[in-house]
Amino acid sequence: MKLNALNSLAGSLGNTDQMPLMFLGHGSPMNAIEENEFVTGWRDAGKSIPKPSAILCISAHWETRGTFVTAMEKPMTIHDFGGFPQRLFEVEYPAPGSPELAAETKKIVAKTEVGLDMKWGLDHGCWSVVKHLYPAADIPVIQMSLDYYQTPQFHYDLAKELALLRKKGVLIIGSGNLVHNLGRVAWDKLNEIGFAFDWATEADEKMKKFILEGDHKQLIDYKSQGRAFDLAIPTPEHFLPLLYILALKEEHETVSIFNDKAVAGSLTMTSVKIGT
Repeated sequence: MKLNALNSLAGSLGNTDQMPLMFLGHGSPMNAIEENEFVTGWRDAGKSIPKPSAILCISAHWETRGTFVTAMEKPMTIHDFGGFPQRLFEVEYPAPGSPELAAETKKIVAKTEVGLDMKWGLDHGCWSVVKHLYPAADIPVIQMSLDYYQTPQFHYDLAKELALLRKKGVLIIGSGNLVHNLGRVAWDKLNEIGFAFDWATEADEKMKKFILEGDHKQLIDYKSQGRAFDLAIPTPEHFLPLLYILALKEEHETVSIFNDKAVAGSLTMTSVKIGT
């Protein structure tokens, strides 16, 4: 890194008190423009923690071969969905990027080579929730991709290498859903908040128990947890961001659950905050 970049990094990412961690159940992209209890929950969570100097988001919606971080100065707002009202496609979240944070992240990760990406931007797994935490879009945001060729244990171990960033004012957010099976959505109950199929309730309750008890091994081994988990996690991308957040929890830190509701039978908005 050039000298001016190092100086910028030292200034913008200087040592701070340890930042909290969040896993946010993001649900439908419509949450970006609606007013509901989940949006309120995200806003309240944002108000309950110190304002970060930057955000690193691991979103379910950026899967790659290999691991990458966005490294551009002005990430674009990606509308990676279809079939929604035009006003949702018109939403922009013009938060700056942080090439300095991207370079620092690349430097501290030893488990794998981290690529610096100049093309992706902020997908809806990121901006649809971060815009409610920080509506002024005045905090630099970068994303880290999910290497879909790797195991849950790989992702958990990789996440541990990000711990230093928490002491540099960086808020690390995982964005996905604990229970996410679009193939089994009850379309006739889209507006019935709280409705869940029995298997979704069973999986969500077990996940919360493991989270609150600090039993991360059971969550890493989610494929061995039986039928309810198989239905709750038919593909891993919405679940893996949780493992990044849990891996970074320190023993003394408190864990709280919020937005603890199901939607449309086969999705849960369950969110997790670690630390204060």
